Amino acid sequence: MLKRLMLLLALATPVQASPDIWSREWPDTDFSQTTVTDWSEIRSGGPGKDGIPAIHDPRFAPVDTVQDLDPREPVLSLALEGETPRAYPIRYLMWHEIVNDRIGDMPVAVTFCPLCNSGKIFDRRVDGRLLSFGVTGKLRYSDMVMYDRETQSWWQQAVGRGIVGEMTGARLTDLAGVMESWEQYRDAHPDGLVMLSPGFARDYGRNPYVNYDSAARPFLYDGDPPPHGIAPLARVVAVGGRAWPLERVRAAGRIEEAGVRLSWEEGQASALDTGRIGQGREVGTVRVVDDAGMKLPYDVMFAFAFDAFFPDGQWMLGR
Repeated sequence: MLKRLMLLLALATPVQASPDIWSREWPDTDFSQTTVTDWSEIRSGGPGKDGIPAIHDPRFAPVDTVQDLDPREPVLSLALEGETPRAYPIRYLMWHEIVNDRIGDMPVAVTFCPLCNSGKIFDRRVDGRLLSFGVTGKLRYSDMVMYDRETQSWWQQAVGRGIVGEMTGARLTDLAGVMESWEQYRDAHPDGLVMLSPGFARDYGRNPYVNYDSAARPFLYDGDPPPHGIAPLARVVAVGGRAWPLERVRAAGRIEEAGVRLSWEEGQASALDTGRIGQGREVGTVRVVDDAGMKLPYDVMFAFAFDAFFPDGQWMLGR
């Protein structure tokens, strides 16, 4: 199928029905505390703990000094009140998946799971406790399982919840980031900042999952396909427990329902299409606000992932 996915599949650990194999690899994780009832859901994605290295203390530069990003390539941006906006290019998150940062007084974890197309930003504090995150190398429903370095607990990236260890049941606070193109961010925030290359030996800007978002099925996922005939790797705009098909938002241009206003604009490339991230097919940028115009946290994720993590979620089909 895809070269990297084939390699990962060859390296992936067979389905495990017990946490014993993981406890040997993770001696400081308390596996007696967990919300996981079926351990066959946890799989190795190939790399081990920190085999995908999270970034800590990233470097930034003013937007007008950065010339190496393609106009349409996606960035995950965050504009906190009273702080200079920051953009985190997907070309870096594709290879590192987590960036631990601090914006003013706000410690944040910027996360991206390529296999679910899930890009989320979280407050790194839980009940006043500051956490920093890394990549376990494990997948659940094809979604990245993160861990915190302070308690070695495991967290589900797509929903920001602790699933194994001391932090089981804890939930991270979602922040209202925006997945937009570099050009859109630059034009909206001419005084903003953008994350610079982390400097690892990676081909930043290359998509290692060529044609993944047009594949027939997700990687390492055995669940049923989404309902209503929606393709597993079709994008949906997930806001809380509701999902709007991206194609519906794109066709309408603007949708107002359920106390949410969604709008679509042209200009953003798919990061998971062609070999170069900035040259992918058009998927556009979605923005989500409430009735008062306040930004809401949202995620433009694959339909199979929404169905897996929100089995009782509401599909906003407009019919």
